[in-house]
Amino acid sequence: MNSQVKSIMEKYGNDPTRLMDILRDITSELGYVSQKESASVAEQLKMSTVDVEQTLSFYHFFSEKPKGKFNIYLNDSLVANMMGRAEVAEAFEKATGSKFGGVSPDGLFGLFNTSCIGMNDQEPAAIINGVIFPKITTYRVRELIKSFRNGKTPNDMINSYGGGQNQSELIKSMVTNNLNRRGPVIFGDYEKGSVLQKIAKMQPKEIIDEVKNSNLRGRGGAGFPTGLKWEFCTKSLEKTKYLICNADEGEPGTFKDRVILTEIPHLLFEGMILAGYAIGAKEGILYLRLEYEYLQNHLENVLNRFRENGWLGQNASGIKGFNYDIRIQFGAGAYVCGEESALIESCEGKRGEPRNRPPFPVQVGYLNKPTVVNNVETLCSTVKIIMNGAEWYKTMGTKETSGTKLLSISGDVKYPGVFEIEWGMSVREMLEMSGAIDPIAVQVGGPSGRLIGENEFDRTICYEDLPTGGAMIVIGEERNILQVVKNFTEFFIEESCGSCAPCRYLTVILRNKLQKIIDGKGIAQDINDLISWGTQMKKANRCGLGQTAANPILTSIENFRSEYEAKIEKGKDFYSRFDMDAAIQESCRAVGRFPHA
Repeated sequence: MNSQVKSIMEKYGNDPTRLMDILRDITSELGYVSQKESASVAEQLKMSTVDVEQTLSFYHFFSEKPKGKFNIYLNDSLVANMMGRAEVAEAFEKATGSKFGGVSPDGLFGLFNTSCIGMNDQEPAAIINGVIFPKITTYRVRELIKSFRNGKTPNDMINSYGGGQNQSELIKSMVTNNLNRRGPVIFGDYEKGSVLQKIAKMQPKEIIDEVKNSNLRGRGGAGFPTGLKWEFCTKSLEKTKYLICNADEGEPGTFKDRVILTEIPHLLFEGMILAGYAIGAKEGILYLRLEYEYLQNHLENVLNRFRENGWLGQNASGIKGFNYDIRIQFGAGAYVCGEESALIESCEGKRGEPRNRPPFPVQVGYLNKPTVVNNVETLCSTVKIIMNGAEWYKTMGTKETSGTKLLSISGDVKYPGVFEIEWGMSVREMLEMSGAIDPIAVQVGGPSGRLIGENEFDRTICYEDLPTGGAMIVIGEERNILQVVKNFTEFFIEESCGSCAPCRYLTVILRNKLQKIIDGKGIAQDINDLISWGTQMKKANRCGLGQTAANPILTSIENFRSEYEAKIEKGKDFYSRFDMDAAIQESCRAVGRFPHA
C-alpha cells in the first residue's frame, strides 16, 4: 500500500464515514485516485471496492484517471456566458493545445467545464489548482499559460487581493466581496462572543421558543420554520444528535455565503454553537463546498480561537455538560448535495443521493441520529434574534416573513454583489437598487426558481408572494431567453444524481426538444409537450432537484411564450420521425452490440 495513502487513512482513524476526506486528501497528494488506491482504501477501511468507487465517481472534483499538472475549471454558468466566457474558453484551448474535457498532449493542462463556483459577481471565473481567478480576460489567459509553462505556480500568479479578509495572510485571494448593502441583521453591529455569554444563562427551551416566536424561516429557499425544526429534533428519545450547517451554496447565481464565511465566520460559528446547545447536539459539522477550499485556513483559525476561548470543547461556552465541537466537512462538486438528505449521505462518505422521506433528518439523519440541517444565513440570523429578541426581529419584513434577506444579484446590472434587504422589497425596487441594465427578465431563486418577466416586476420578495433563496440573475434585453433556458436545463442534466428515471431521462428529452425549437424545426405541439413533460417532472421525482429541473422551461413558457412561438414557422409542420436504429447506436456501442450486423 502507498505509504501516503495509508497515512491519510490513519489521519481519519480508518473511519469509512470519512471517505470524502480521504479521497480529497489522496487527490491533493497524488492528483487522482487510481484503481490500485481505491482497492487499498477499501481493504483498509473494510468496505467493498465498489462502495469506494461509487463515491469516487460521483463527485466532479474527484478523478480515477490522471489529470494535468495544472487543472483549469472554468465556470460554465449562465452569468459566466453572459460576461464573455466563450472567448475565454477559446483562448484557453488555443493556448494549451487542448479541448475542454481533456488534457493537453504534454500533460501540463487539464481543461474542464464546471457548474457555478460562487463567483457570479466577478465572471468569467476559474479555479486553477484550488486558486480562484476572477474576471479572466483573453489576455490573462495567455499570461497564465505562458507563466505556467515557464515554471510559475497558480499562487505565483495572484496579482492583487480583494478587499476585507480576502487580503489577510490566511486567505490572500483575488476574490472581491462586493458587499453592496449592509443590513441590521447579518451584517449589523455585533460584539464577538456576546450571544455565547447570554445562552450560558438560558435553558435550551428558552432559546427554541425565542426562535419560534421570531417567525424565522429557513433561508435556503423552502422556508421551513427554524424553531419548529429544532423543536422536532429535541422530541426524539435518542440522546446523540447532530447539527449540520449547509454551506454547499451550489445554486447558480448565489454567493452570499462566500461573503459571510470570508468576513464574519464567527457569527456563523456562534450560531452553530447556539443551535447545538438548543437541540442538545454532540457535534456541529460545517459542510463546505470544495470551491471554497481557499477559505479553509481562515475558517480553521477562527475555530481554533473559539477553542482557546473555551467556546468549543468540554463545557463549551461555560455551559456545564455541553461538550461540543465543530468540524469542517468538504464536498467535492455536486449540486444535489444542497438537498439536506443528500448532504447527510455525503457527510457519511457516500454518493450524494437524496434519501426517501419520511423519516426526516430530525428523526433519522447523520449516522442515523436525529439531525438538524440549517443553512449559513439562517444560523447567523439566530444569533441576532437571541441577542435582540423576537419582537425586534419581527419589526422588519412583512407580516408572514420576518427579518432581512441576503440577495446575490448578478447578470446585467451595474452593481453585482450581495445586498441585505428587508423582506418586502419589490423586484422593481431591487432592479433600481442594483443598477439593472435594460432588464426584460429576472431569474428568481436560481435555475430551480422562477423566470419572471416585466409583468411581475412589481411583485414582492417574501414567502407569501415571491420566495427566494437569494439568487437573483438579471437578464437584459440583448439576451436570448431560449438560450438562457437551455443553459439552465443543461445544468440540471449535469447535476442530476441519476437516481430517479424522470430526472435522468426527461431532462435530456426536454433539452433536446428545446434545441429542436431553437433550431427552427419545432412545431406547435412541441411547446405543449414541454409543458406536459415538465409538469410530470414535478410529480415523479424524489428530491427538489428533479422536481424543479423543468422550472426554467415551464416558467419561461408561462412568461415568454412568444419567444418559443417566434421560432415556429406558421403554416409548416415538420414531421418528427423516429429511427430506432439511430436512437440506440450510442447504447449499442457502449455494450459492444450492433443490430443487423
